[in-house]
Amino acid sequence: MKRKWFFGLLALGSAMAFPVTAFAADEVTAPMLQIGLNSLFVFLAFILVFFMQAGFALLEAGSVRMKNAGHVAGKTILTLGIAVIAFWALGFGFGFGNGNGFFGYTGFFFGGNADTGSFDALTASGVPMVILFLFQFSFAAVSLAIACGGMAERAKLSVYIIFGILFMIIIYPIIAHWVWGGGWLAEMGMQDYAGSAVVHLTGATAALVATYLLKPRLGKYGKDGKPNSIPGHNQVLSVLGVVFLWVGWFGFNPGSGLSALGDGFFGYVALTTNLAAAAGGVAALLVSWAVFGKADIPSMLNGVLAALVAITGSCAFVEPWAAVVIGVIAGVLTFFTAQWFEKAGLDDPVYAFSVHGIAGMWGALSTGFFATPELAENAGVGKAGLFYGGGFEQLGVQALGMIGVFAFVLVLSFIILGIMKAVMGIRVTEEEETMGLDISEHGTYGYPEQMGLISGQSKKDLNS
Repeated sequence: MKRKWFFGLLALGSAMAFPVTAFAADEVTAPMLQIGLNSLFVFLAFILVFFMQAGFALLEAGSVRMKNAGHVAGKTILTLGIAVIAFWALGFGFGFGNGNGFFGYTGFFFGGNADTGSFDALTASGVPMVILFLFQFSFAAVSLAIACGGMAERAKLSVYIIFGILFMIIIYPIIAHWVWGGGWLAEMGMQDYAGSAVVHLTGATAALVATYLLKPRLGKYGKDGKPNSIPGHNQVLSVLGVVFLWVGWFGFNPGSGLSALGDGFFGYVALTTNLAAAAGGVAALLVSWAVFGKADIPSMLNGVLAALVAITGSCAFVEPWAAVVIGVIAGVLTFFTAQWFEKAGLDDPVYAFSVHGIAGMWGALSTGFFATPELAENAGVGKAGLFYGGGFEQLGVQALGMIGVFAFVLVLSFIILGIMKAVMGIRVTEEEETMGLDISEHGTYGYPEQMGLISGQSKKDLNS
């Protein structure tokens, strides 16, 4: 037994020593090692954020009816493919290319590390540009996933394609440039560490416009105008989706520092992120219990996500106790605004605007209250918040940025979707909606046996 332990330790030591020997042979310098470690860190963060698409697929599929589950899950892959191509061709250049205060105009059809000179706003970290492209793309794809959430159960498949392309080229990149690409909000010192406004408010505002123009689902409102409950078909899928998203957020927020070195600040960001999420979920559940008389699971899930959205912008600027407060407020706000929007006639099947829009607004404003002088200095962005002696200056910047993002996306989304509605229509027919988008758009159900299809029935039979 001792001999086995000896040889095992020897083998492990050899494996660990090999790269050190290789580095010594190539005379790898300390800066090269730092860049390598940071590059690996950002790439792992990209994988976590990319994996959030699985969370969206599960959450949305579980939140809709069985007859639309396959369609909702499948369009996640479609919009992801659209996001990759459109962001590579034009979106990355408009968002992060060298330009003016409103948009970039270099680096289109991104060619890899050879294009480094086209993206001055991203070069400070030293991480290779190709990895930064992947990381920034994953954020853009999350924003598009949020935008498409408000279209669930009644939008044509073609709408996802056309609007998805335009969103990834025109809408999201311009907002990203304003805050992260050296634009006018960056010059003013807007604090949005990982995108409460850039990612979440942008996607949610587009979802709001889509929800409004598409009108409510059939049967959502009675003749008296009161909303009817249309529960999702599988809460277990929704819970798993939220767990996946929660895990993915540890790439979203900590990864935004673009570094694994120093004092491990990414761990602090992960701490505030985790605290807020937990507080938001518990707060939303307790509020739903008090209002409904029952502890509502979807409300708890929305509370977790809303808190994650809110802390996304402030995670690097606030103390842990403030993260808990931000999460609680986000969870409560989302619960009540979701109820209010539904009663007002806005049929948002996945509560995209309440979870990502309202919470995104709160997240954008929160640093104006809670940002500490030390953390603001450490991040190198903006100043201290109102509660830490900073007065109303930073709060004013945050409010201006939040309003600017909301207004720009609202107007542009109305123009794009309004033209699409007039020219081609954006909603399926009543017959197709009644059948379900699985069968009307794809020729088969996501749950064929449960939907009563006969084994072996052909797509030709289904379409006849």
